[in-house]
Amino acid sequence: MLTQDSVRLRLDRDQPLSFLEFNYLVLQAYDFAELGRRFGCELQMGGSDQWGNIVAGVELGRRSNGQTLFGLTTPLLTTASGAKMGKSAQGAVWLNAERLSPYDYWQFWRNTEDADVGRFLRLYTELPLDEIGRLEMLADAEINEAKKVLATEATALAHGREAAEAATRAAEAIFATMNAVEQGSDTAQIVVSVSALPQGAVPRVGLERGMPAFELFARAGLASSNSEARRLIKGGGARINDRVVNGETQPVSLADLDPRGHVKLSAGRKRHALVRPE
Repeated sequence: MLTQDSVRLRLDRDQPLSFLEFNYLVLQAYDFAELGRRFGCELQMGGSDQWGNIVAGVELGRRSNGQTLFGLTTPLLTTASGAKMGKSAQGAVWLNAERLSPYDYWQFWRNTEDADVGRFLRLYTELPLDEIGRLEMLADAEINEAKKVLATEATALAHGREAAEAATRAAEAIFATMNAVEQGSDTAQIVVSVSALPQGAVPRVGLERGMPAFELFARAGLASSNSEARRLIKGGGARINDRVVNGETQPVSLADLDPRGHVKLSAGRKRHALVRPE
């Protein structure tokens, strides 16, 4: 472990090193060796910053089980602003639809920084290079069209073309609805496709007695905690069935269900979810 720069330099500089940090390499190495022993897993892939941990697993597997294990690393993916892309940054971008819905996956790529669009189109889609070249030349408001193409193509690779197009339609319909609401239009006249939105369930008894809005937003995953949900509502960014939530404890009941038996929740203009009683 002392051969690892991340450990040795901290100790040389008398900088604090927590028990978890010091043992991270050991735990990851043990994990790799156990995956190899139990399931025949021979390859671990990761970012270049994980090279030392992966090599430790290769060595541990050789010494403890006589296994031949391998590591494969790639350069760290960062945005144009230098931010790291990964679960430790802003939540994991799961490929499994049960962990992250195709709609939220689509939205992740739709929210790409302008300067990253061309690079991400090359990395995460199979579009012809001349088409990518045309898209990355778009500027100002037109760059949003390139972001939609990126989101749709990346989602199609992960979840299939049908799911990608459903997410696209849902996003466009929701955007139109939000604009209409802000302009005072009758939302009853606007048909929104919601099949691609993330869906979840809450206890029926909670809706029967009236569940506080902040609790519902936290349960739906649109806020990481009740406190964050309260802040969202106080800031005016929370909507229930496209109507602004008036207070943190505003009750949400069975009367708020739409004809399909759902309540639509919105956090800002881009994050939405459907909840149903169970």
